[in-house]
Amino acid sequence: MHANNFSLEHYFNRIGFTGDIKTDIHTVTEIMRCQLFSVPFENLDVQAKKTISLVPEEIVEKIIHRNRGGYCYEVNGVFSLALQAMGIPYQFVAARPILTFAQRPKTHMAIVIQTDGESWLCDLGFGSMGIRAPIALDMLGSEIKQDYDTFKLSKINTHDYLLSAYVEDEWINQYSFNLSPQEWIDFEPANYFYSTHPESLFVQKLVAVLHNKNGRIILFENRLKTILKGSVEKQTISPSDYDLVLRDHFNLAMPK
Repeated sequence: MHANNFSLEHYFNRIGFTGDIKTDIHTVTEIMRCQLFSVPFENLDVQAKKTISLVPEEIVEKIIHRNRGGYCYEVNGVFSLALQAMGIPYQFVAARPILTFAQRPKTHMAIVIQTDGESWLCDLGFGSMGIRAPIALDMLGSEIKQDYDTFKLSKINTHDYLLSAYVEDEWINQYSFNLSPQEWIDFEPANYFYSTHPESLFVQKLVAVLHNKNGRIILFENRLKTILKGSVEKQTISPSDYDLVLRDHFNLAMPK
């Protein structure tokens, strides 16, 4: 994936990263967290019936220059451009969400990077229970604390990994994936489905998620959930207040 209009300087300004540019996992972790805390997961363009472009230059323009967020292909896509500019080897992987009992296709994009002699799962686009820092692929079966969240990576079989999150005293499966490398164009069909099909959650519901050091805030249609140090506060939002909530909590405005 290449974008002629991408620059690390503009990207770092967008996410607020001011550290030294190194290729170690500590630096990658800080960059990932800076992006998670500043670039929301959101589907406002889908709700506005706008086309979701996977043209790299248009993703850069949207997220970096227009102060927007996006869903997995967009936010992980722009993160991959930073990895590429820094010279960090990576590959896209196709993940199968396991949030319902129904079998689902491998529509989620995640990233596996290589640094410090290890392979690490990175993901900035899984919404509410997404990981908050890279996870080493060899940390199988370990409880991985990330701020106030806990995750676990395990193997389903010889090839497939499973990511789980500990939620309300039980392990909830999030998605499975393997290390078959994916190309950027491989996600075009899923992007078309998620942005246009009437059965797509993103077509049906307004979604916005923004992480912070103590948790995350989630807008799902008319429900606003604030998760702070493990405690949860919920409130119902009137549709007339969407613009205000998006501006104040996510630094976003509904597309016109």
